[in-house]
Amino acid sequence: MSTSVTRAAGNEPAQSTAPESGARALDRLRGAWPARAALAALAGVLLYLSFPPRPLWWLAPFALALLAGCLRGRRARAGFGLGFVFGLGYLLPLLVWTSEGVGPVPWIALVTLEALIFGLTGLGITLVGTLPGRAVWASALWIAGEALRARAPFGGFPWGKLAFGQADGFFLPLAALGGTPLLSFAVALCGFGLYEAWRTARSQPRRTTAALAALTVALPVGAALAARPLVSDAAEDGTAVAAVIQGNVPRAGFDFNAQRRAVLDNHANRTLQLADDIKAGRARQPDFVVWPENSSDIDPFAEQDAHDVIDRAVKRIGVPVAIGSVLEPPTGPLRNTMILWDPVKGPTATYDKRKIQPFGERMPMRSFVRIFSKDVDRVRRDFGPGKEPGVFDMAGTRAGMVTCYEAAFDDAVRSTVRAGAQVIAVPSNNATFGRTQMTYQQLAMDRVRAVEHSRTVLVPVTSGVSAVIRPDGTVVQQTKMFTADALVAEIPLRSTQTPATRLGPLPEYALLLVAAGGLGLVLTRRVRARRSA
Repeated sequence: MSTSVTRAAGNEPAQSTAPESGARALDRLRGAWPARAALAALAGVLLYLSFPPRPLWWLAPFALALLAGCLRGRRARAGFGLGFVFGLGYLLPLLVWTSEGVGPVPWIALVTLEALIFGLTGLGITLVGTLPGRAVWASALWIAGEALRARAPFGGFPWGKLAFGQADGFFLPLAALGGTPLLSFAVALCGFGLYEAWRTARSQPRRTTAALAALTVALPVGAALAARPLVSDAAEDGTAVAAVIQGNVPRAGFDFNAQRRAVLDNHANRTLQLADDIKAGRARQPDFVVWPENSSDIDPFAEQDAHDVIDRAVKRIGVPVAIGSVLEPPTGPLRNTMILWDPVKGPTATYDKRKIQPFGERMPMRSFVRIFSKDVDRVRRDFGPGKEPGVFDMAGTRAGMVTCYEAAFDDAVRSTVRAGAQVIAVPSNNATFGRTQMTYQQLAMDRVRAVEHSRTVLVPVTSGVSAVIRPDGTVVQQTKMFTADALVAEIPLRSTQTPATRLGPLPEYALLLVAAGGLGLVLTRRVRARRSA
């Protein structure tokens, strides 16, 4: 009895000590801390490599299987350290674009903060490592870690969810069933299940144990197959012809904000060129047009010159245009706003971005952050968040606005669809981040959202990559980076709500309860073990 109690208290698997050749071989490989840490970092790098622009989505389960092997049989403290190292290996290359134009300090600070949450996830996974069905508990704890990253600190940073690397993946239909939490859970369960299946197969287990281990891999695969009928791009409400404008910027980097008039002129001129192409028969007449975020950083309500430039372009194209602008009220915070501009009535409706990017559009702890980087003063005046979803009536099409950073947040996208959007527009500005992989990561995120809510997604970006995405996640048109262009496409309009749209956060809450249940079982076991001792 003393042996089993000691193993349980030390977070070692309280199981038979019979030889396990394969698992023992891996144990010897990771016997020293440097070797274990190196394997955890490698697992993080593998997960990074599964993300766009590489079509290597299938690497994600193997990355988590390797992480599971590193965490197997470790104490909680070691689990935290290995999870932290895994997070560094994953996020340092994934988020390197955050250093563009401002140097390495913000990048390293963000990655370190996020990696600490991965450390907590690793700690939790080691705690449930003694429970039967450990792959299920571990996968639920992975979702708990993603849920925490999506909410804290400073409102959360969901970038890098497992789901967002699966735009080309086999599991993608699960997004329509239970949103990004279910999609992430399926990938995690497959990965942790792969390790359990390998470990039990190498140790020649009982048939029941082997079958249960195999089931953890088969279950997400079967669920993905069953969810495929939910993915459709049928035109339930007819079709519309939409145009996406990419005007380009004179140069990349943070200084593009000093080129505000040039950026506005670029988008106006590209719209005028599209109007000429329509008149000459080289392009179809669109029903509506969408410009990117920050396409007019000059407030057209305060600056008559900017108003006239926009109005002339909208009148020439002759259809409603959604304009991305920065509004500067006399008092209070700035507003990152989409403006619905009618060719006859002028500006008629607005949508204020609700998810404001910390350390980009607002500066928390300004005086403290200034100690580490003077770039804090680039944000001279904070932006304030809007409160309501934005759905514009654009020539009979209900177009929902989800501005750039908001696409990473489940609730921001879902609330827009629930407000009646038949198509989603994600106007974005990636010029700050140059030619980095950021724009491809965001495009993959938009593709997942298209399947999750069964809506066409229009992605106008100041400098690229702009795209038209059908409700099945297929990119039918896209631009090159830093190239002025216009995309015109006939798109299906849909109003059916997927199970993911109707259920909202409920799948995530259910998985959080599973994670809490696993930790509760561990606590109960430890209390009983101490009483027995």
